[in-house]
Amino acid sequence: MTRSKIELGDVTPHNIKQLKLLNQVVFPVSYNEKFYKDVLEAGELAKLAYYNDIVVGAVCCRVDTSENSRRLYIMTLGCLYPYRRLGIGTVMVQHVLNYVNKDGNFDSIFLHVQISNEGAIDFYKKFGFEIVETKEHYYKRIEPADAHVLQKTLRPRTNQTNHQTVN
Repeated sequence: MTRSKIELGDVTPHNIKQLKLLNQVVFPVSYNEKFYKDVLEAGELAKLAYYNDIVVGAVCCRVDTSENSRRLYIMTLGCLYPYRRLGIGTVMVQHVLNYVNKDGNFDSIFLHVQISNEGAIDFYKKFGFEIVETKEHYYKRIEPADAHVLQKTLRPRTNQTNHQTVN
């Protein structure tokens, strides 16, 4: 028996339709054209996950510079149901963690998770994410509408001053 292989690949104009289909199947919310246009320009921040050469998952992030800090926002990270628990999500999160480590200039990574999605919450906690707030009515047209904000802190916030702490 050969070992199944998990690989990440770039999102390109040739395979963006696969990303759209995947997101439609995996997520209860739909994403607009601007989302996909941005994803095509996201480089390493958007990846398709292949399991034995079949697209089964994807991760899409963007850099968020609000609130006086530089944070990585995971917009979507998902995997088709039959392929869950095979390590595909872990490979995608690991890619994101490697990206921020290599960059070295992020304060934190964060994402929104529907409050009822305990599987996702437990999954992210394994990587050191924690619930930092709950936003009511975050989602439109889906129930429950509330979302937890999960965050992994990469470096402590300096006291609202502009100087960088030198390690």
